Amino acid sequence: MPREYSQRAALVTGGARGIGEAIAALLAERGYRIAIADREAKSGRATAARIGAPFIRCDVAREADVRACVGQVVRRFGRLDALVNNAGIADPATGPVERLRLAQWNRRIGANLTGMFLMAKHAAPHLRRARGAIVNIASTRALQSEPDTEAYAASKGGVVALTHALALSLGPQVRVNCVSPGWIDTGKAKLSRADHAQHPVGRVGRTGDVAELVAFLLSDAAGFATGQNYVLDGGMTRKMIYV
Repeated sequence: MPREYSQRAALVTGGARGIGEAIAALLAERGYRIAIADREAKSGRATAARIGAPFIRCDVAREADVRACVGQVVRRFGRLDALVNNAGIADPATGPVERLRLAQWNRRIGANLTGMFLMAKHAAPHLRRARGAIVNIASTRALQSEPDTEAYAASKGGVVALTHALALSLGPQVRVNCVSPGWIDTGKAKLSRADHAQHPVGRVGRTGDVAELVAFLLSDAAGFATGQNYVLDGGMTRKMIYV
């Protein structure tokens, strides 16, 4: 493992599956000491066991859970160098806005946006001491939409804005950046040749693509990067589409 990362500690929320799991695994491979936080205890413990990390059950929308989670990480590792805010509700569709229930709206805002604020709030003192970094996971849906996705789009747009606000508030001790993935294959759906071909790079994204960018943004190599939203979508948001 690289000597520079051998003592660094990272907390990955939503690390039980998908993008979060890939991020946690890659950071562990690069030498970070990892803690995984997730609401899903069964899959979270299984992922944590695979990479040799502690698992903390945490609902990021609950401040008491977040406070306890950060405290456990710092007690275990003695420090916190990196926070990856990945936890959230991935399902963007809620139906027509006229029938969007306030509870549906609040649940997505709570999990996808408020949770990132709470994590940053409670991790900030420790990250300042370590001169650490935060990476928030947003979505290209912060920049473009499909119908009937108001709550999800609003939550992810909020993540992008929260990122640059935190970068100004926590700098220069803490760098804060954001990654907005596009279509990422998490193994839940069978992909067609057309699914891959519509991307300018010729394929759908992989969880490892996101993990590599997150690892870079946490590293010293990204020391001049803060307050930015990095779109990782195979070029799709730059593509003009005519029907």
